Amino acid sequence: MNSSPLRLVLCDIDSTLINDQRQLTSRTKTMIDQLHMRGVEFGLASGRPVDELKRYAPFWGFDFPFEILIGMNGSELWDEKAQKQYDFYKLKKEWIKEILEAMKPFPSNAFIYRDGKLMVQMVDAMTKKSSVTSQKPIVKIKEDAELYEVDNAKIMFRMSSEQTLKVEEYFEKHPHPHYKAFKTQSTLIEFAHRNISKAYALEKICEHRDYSLENVWSFGDTTNDNAMLQVSGRGICMLNGTEDTKAIADAITEFDNNQDGVAIYIENEFLRSGSV
Repeated sequence: MNSSPLRLVLCDIDSTLINDQRQLTSRTKTMIDQLHMRGVEFGLASGRPVDELKRYAPFWGFDFPFEILIGMNGSELWDEKAQKQYDFYKLKKEWIKEILEAMKPFPSNAFIYRDGKLMVQMVDAMTKKSSVTSQKPIVKIKEDAELYEVDNAKIMFRMSSEQTLKVEEYFEKHPHPHYKAFKTQSTLIEFAHRNISKAYALEKICEHRDYSLENVWSFGDTTNDNAMLQVSGRGICMLNGTEDTKAIADAITEFDNNQDGVAIYIENEFLRSGSV
């Protein structure tokens, strides 16, 4: 493992930073407070849009904003110091139309984030839950064309876990030169520009800071976190993470996301020693 000074801790949210009840525990909050007091920046890296990620720090009771927010799996980047948002590669609307056609054999519910709304093919329990979580109103589309009226960072498909495996297999056998399919939850497949990843946005923010990727620790639990973990000075997979992510990680937490895995790791590896 590297011995570079720790300057940034970057965390995925679901199944990583928060528990299965979607709570940030008091121990994890204390850990982030202690990082802040020691001058270590903290950031979130998520598939959610930046406008949603901005709400987490005050919602969780912090009196300071998180310094870095990576949204839409790397297509959006918020730099708190510069008070600036960067937007990267988007899916062209004709690609979104093509994706919808390719996905027709797989039973699913397609949806996008657009203009502060959650635009969905069907309103069901999962989309209602997503609406509450994201604090975005649901708009049920009348026809699929509404999903590709403009370019977008990504399009998502909610389906059974069995179907996600079939979709992954299909697009591994039929790769597209411009976009990629990847699983972010056991029942969620997302499509984004082939050049986009959380790692891409992380590399960009390091260009704007006075530290390198070696100064970054990142935490994640599944496939869409892999590239971020691989480019970080230390990439840590959760104990509850998927096997592919564990395989590429520099370390695996001793405890899972329901047992303060991130907090305990940082306490043991950094806060008790004050250095790495």
